[in-house]
Amino acid sequence: MSPKPSPTPLIVALCAAQIVSMLGAATFPALLPTFLAEWNLSKTDAGWLNGIYYVGYLAAVPVLVSLTDRTPPRKIYYLCMVLTAVGTLGFALMTSGFWSAFVFRVISGVALAGTYMPGLKLLSNHLRHMAGDKDQSRAVAFYTSSFGIGVAISFYLSGVVATALDWHWAFGLASLGPAAAMVLAVLAFPHQDPEQTDRPSTHLLDFRPVFQCRAAMGYVLAYTAHNFELFVFRAWGVTYLVFAAATGPTGNMGWSATAIAAVINLLALPSSVLGNELSRRFGRHRIITMVMLSSAVLACVLGISADWPYWVVVGLSLLYGITLTGDSASITAGVVAAAPKGYQGATMAVHSCIGFIGAFAGPLMFGVMLDFTSPTGVGGETIASWGWAFAFTGLIVTLGPLALALLREKKKD
Repeated sequence: MSPKPSPTPLIVALCAAQIVSMLGAATFPALLPTFLAEWNLSKTDAGWLNGIYYVGYLAAVPVLVSLTDRTPPRKIYYLCMVLTAVGTLGFALMTSGFWSAFVFRVISGVALAGTYMPGLKLLSNHLRHMAGDKDQSRAVAFYTSSFGIGVAISFYLSGVVATALDWHWAFGLASLGPAAAMVLAVLAFPHQDPEQTDRPSTHLLDFRPVFQCRAAMGYVLAYTAHNFELFVFRAWGVTYLVFAAATGPTGNMGWSATAIAAVINLLALPSSVLGNELSRRFGRHRIITMVMLSSAVLACVLGISADWPYWVVVGLSLLYGITLTGDSASITAGVVAAAPKGYQGATMAVHSCIGFIGAFAGPLMFGVMLDFTSPTGVGGETIASWGWAFAFTGLIVTLGPLALALLREKKKD
């Protein structure tokens, strides 16, 4: 009897595909200071353009991810990789202001809905076929961490390319990433998908079995708070670092804000994987709660630190980057494990849809808070406005542990 093939090549290939597919994901927030000046945007306008990406995601994710319970995930995955390239290249060639940017941000958000969680479902189906019901949390940890690595590379390359050429080139070159992701996935995965035996008995958008699962919904709501905070910093982190460099006593010390943001996002891999390993040892709820409460405190401190020495601001930002993602894999692995039988795709759809409400609301509400708390109504020009916006973010994060505690099943972690 021949030994079963190792799942490692599949995990590596799909993680690599996830990374390169995200090359355009952070290009807009990385270059936000450029767009604020070039298009004369308010902070609220910028919040909308950051957040509308996730409205596109939210609109598409219930259908696209639920379909993975009923149709091979690879079909959805490949189609939306093409759409990712279209959205990124379209931004490069056809965007000239708020409304045209608005359209292509929505398209890119829809594309993400068909690649991120469907990619995880594609991987999960093959792993289950190869290894049965063996714990998949480590594979989930590496896959979800790949999202952050892709964002980190996107931040860095966007800054480098835009400086050397311009923002059009930054988006244009990033559109090559999804094409490379397609090639990786096609080469790595078997041509035949495993047969899906546990098909749901309800219609496509009937999520009642998921809503009735308290354990899964606890993780979903924690994910919402997590995304609120995470995407606030991904949307506004570069702009905040630029402000801190201009405000503090030591300047930027020769470090570009986009390079620092890239390093912060690269911390997603070790922090997410380590968080998952700690969760396996000490319990998911306990570790997630500790990480989220620590992150809430750090958000409040970081918000008032803009006039401190820049190296202190950078150090706090790096530490914040660890807590931002330290709970990510644990939350997603928790919801996958808690999913009702036959409804893993539907559970991922609910997880993504409700969770990414936070991803939409976070950047938007942060921009609104910057404008609302500024004496002049022009946000982001005072330390106080940044402090209030970050403190509000920290308050939202504390709702995650509360949801986990209220919806926890006594017999399961």
